[in-house]
Amino acid sequence: MLTVSSRPTVGCRHPAKKPESSMSVTQIPAGSTTAGIEDELDCARAAFTSGRTRPLSWRVAQLEGLLRFIDDCEAGIAAAVRADLGRDPMATFMADIAPVRHEIRHTLANLAQWMKPERVRVSAATAPGKAWIVPEPRGVALILGAWNFPILLTLHPLVSCLAAGNAAVVKPSEISAATARLLSEQLPRYVDAEAVRLVLGDAEVSASLAGRPFDHTFFTGSTPVGRAVMAASARNLTPVTLELGGKSPVIVASDADVDVAARRIAWAKAVNAGQACTAPDYVLVEESVRPALVERLLAELPLRGAQDSTRIVNDRHVARLRRILSTHGGEQYGGAIDEARRIVAPALVTDPDPDSELMQEEIFGPVLPLVSVPDLDSAIEFVNARPKPLALYLFTRSSAVEDLVVSRTSSGSVAVNHLLYQLLVPELPFGGVGASGMGSYHGRHGFDTFSHRKAVLSKPSRPDLPLAYPPYGRRVERVLRKLMG
Repeated sequence: MLTVSSRPTVGCRHPAKKPESSMSVTQIPAGSTTAGIEDELDCARAAFTSGRTRPLSWRVAQLEGLLRFIDDCEAGIAAAVRADLGRDPMATFMADIAPVRHEIRHTLANLAQWMKPERVRVSAATAPGKAWIVPEPRGVALILGAWNFPILLTLHPLVSCLAAGNAAVVKPSEISAATARLLSEQLPRYVDAEAVRLVLGDAEVSASLAGRPFDHTFFTGSTPVGRAVMAASARNLTPVTLELGGKSPVIVASDADVDVAARRIAWAKAVNAGQACTAPDYVLVEESVRPALVERLLAELPLRGAQDSTRIVNDRHVARLRRILSTHGGEQYGGAIDEARRIVAPALVTDPDPDSELMQEEIFGPVLPLVSVPDLDSAIEFVNARPKPLALYLFTRSSAVEDLVVSRTSSGSVAVNHLLYQLLVPELPFGGVGASGMGSYHGRHGFDTFSHRKAVLSKPSRPDLPLAYPPYGRRVERVLRKLMG
């Protein structure tokens, strides 16, 4: 069963007008997923097959529409995110709105250049002729958004998808229900609503979507669900981009500015109540500066936590955090839980049991384990003995230490003397490695992710020399061996 929304616009200052027939919002209840999903995929496929998504003009129009949506609906977005997560409007501006706005503007400024064919030199063996690479759209992409940054992690990949000339089926997370409703009601007013299909539903709907023959699937979420998405996509040989998470470590070297390190670590851990895939998950500190760092973290964590109004997203996650706070085996400071309000106070846990859930699973909350290590080599060994993280953070004043950690560890990204800011540089690829994900996006990297780089070789019909075909004489064989390497 499909329901079509014709409710009036809410939360937008000057909504763009679209015909009612193009403003469909699909709610697919559990148990009736097959027909509804096929209809959505067919509609997006028809829009792509028509060819209208390929020209630069269409791509620019969609990006400009996304920008108008962000601008017009900023108050509505902030209200929806507050309803879902309790986050205050300025925090939503910093985390969800401003990065998407910047990504759109960066893409608009560079898109025409990115779309140009790339000339490639031909070798003597293939001359005469010319060769080039054409970035062409993949087709219809599936974008499965995440609840913790429900605008950023849904629209950011959509920017890249539309810039590359694709159609899309977009499934916001059902956990951030208010934001999902806002997207489904408002976004079709600003973009080509036949080429960009918004689907609402539960986890069953997401699973059914992942098993359909899309041309690319982009998923943001946990590693276990990412494995399921990849397995479902493999049945149709659908390529995937998986933006996952894991346990992103912070290494604090003995020469670090401890005051700055503590302030920045506490700030990053407090963002969205620690519910971020790139949040600092645990700290490795050299023993010589451990006392000073612990002292400063105990002062900074409550301060930064008090400045963040974000709730834990649901009761299940509150119960999970309560469990890891009762089983870590270390010494705990803070961590009071208000279950009725779904608030968890920041907690510092020193020297937890390495086999505890706290140290084995991604925390996704305002709990910060701290482990002391005798030296930098031990910190590197600790990181390398675990799955590759999405981000690695290092505090040091030494370029030699920086080079050592960067060269001897593997992670999706590295930030030195700060946290999270690497995500705001569109020229840097954002993505994981190993268990923290595959593929990347942001800026040109996102355009390339949603594009197929098609190889083209063009040769003239003449000359068409007989010696180019077998059988070859000895002289021709010598020439060919030299030309072919």
